[in-house]
Amino acid sequence: MTRDVVTTDGAAYADEPWGTRARALMPGGVSSPVRSFRGVGGEPFFVERAEGPYLLDVGGRRLIDLVMSYGPLILGHAPAPVVAAATRAVAHGLSFGAPTPLEVLLAERITGAMPAVEKLRFVNSGTEATMSALRVARAATGRRLVVKFSGCYHGHHDSLLIRAGSGAATLGVPDSAGVPAELAALTVSVPYNDTDALARLFHDQGSDIAAVIVEPVAGNMGTVLPAPGFLEALRALTEAAGALLVFDEVMTGFRVGWGGVQGWRGVTPDLTCLAKVIGAGMPVGAYGGRRDLMSLVAPEGPVYQAGTLSGNPVAMAAGLAQLDAIGGPTFYDDLSERTAALANGLEALAGRHHVAAVAPHVGGMMTLFFAERAPRDMAETEATDRERFRRFFHGMLAKGVFWPPSPFETAFVSHAHTPDIIDRVLAAADRVLAGL
Repeated sequence: MTRDVVTTDGAAYADEPWGTRARALMPGGVSSPVRSFRGVGGEPFFVERAEGPYLLDVGGRRLIDLVMSYGPLILGHAPAPVVAAATRAVAHGLSFGAPTPLEVLLAERITGAMPAVEKLRFVNSGTEATMSALRVARAATGRRLVVKFSGCYHGHHDSLLIRAGSGAATLGVPDSAGVPAELAALTVSVPYNDTDALARLFHDQGSDIAAVIVEPVAGNMGTVLPAPGFLEALRALTEAAGALLVFDEVMTGFRVGWGGVQGWRGVTPDLTCLAKVIGAGMPVGAYGGRRDLMSLVAPEGPVYQAGTLSGNPVAMAAGLAQLDAIGGPTFYDDLSERTAALANGLEALAGRHHVAAVAPHVGGMMTLFFAERAPRDMAETEATDRERFRRFFHGMLAKGVFWPPSPFETAFVSHAHTPDIIDRVLAAADRVLAGL
């Protein structure tokens, strides 16, 4: 990898104090909070370029990347088919304010892979997708309340930036300044994997619940797998109460398998939210579901949602090229094997060094928790050893591996993480875990 990227004024990236300049201009010096390293301490590095499984920072250091832009880069950084497709699209124009055939082609590819998605609308982010899906759910049911699960993150819009209160199922409390308490009160938070709490909530307030939204595999409190029967219980409870079930597959869609979690577990939601992989690193999202529900969206129906840049041709071309390169279900056998090799190898090394650690994983997702057993909910993830994780993170970074800089984030394996790359990560982890 050559260092040939320069700033617009011709100065080499490596010659600039980027952290100091960034903090003077942007909150925390970053465009998204987790990039600040607040969860692990220390100063974030700045990236110059990336290729395959590697990042190259402005100082010339090459790092094996297990963040992968938090999920979308399932083929690795800058895969040739995606770069070629995006480059062709850029040459034809960045945005038109009019429909393009690429939107139709990508929509056909997604609906063909996810039977629960009969019709969809493209947006620009996962946050837009979940916000819009819940608007549809409230319109379809005429009800107010939305149920979410503690530890599941569905974007930063006011309705879902909510933490749990003190009970097993409580009205939401704003998790951010600037969220009105009146809006937070329209969201009820329940512990993940707690079907009994959800059943009690439906018994008490079922006639006012518009939707239950869930990460079918949680990824925003680390990788937390659904307990046997959990997703099936959500489907049964929502159907019995006339509420809608919304799968937030922003992270899991095309990450755990070709048809997402719904294809893997065979549970069909009413609405599905997507992003990440369908954009190949471009800002893309989508929400979709049953034809009757999506026909409520303007201009067909009364639910208004719009976006000037939604479905822009560069994002559509990149996403379509990535899904074409994946090709279908067989891609995931190899991806799952590599992820399992990393997860199982980490657990074995931790055991050898007498460190309590577990690595739940599925598809191309995994998290290393410093705990005796895999967490089932947010309370258990918060009880893991965060100080030990902090030391692990910085130890791995010093040995050339970029792990997600938070104990509550998911690590991502891509097609570019070949077995020899996995072996190099495990060799680094062996040395780091020995010191823990």
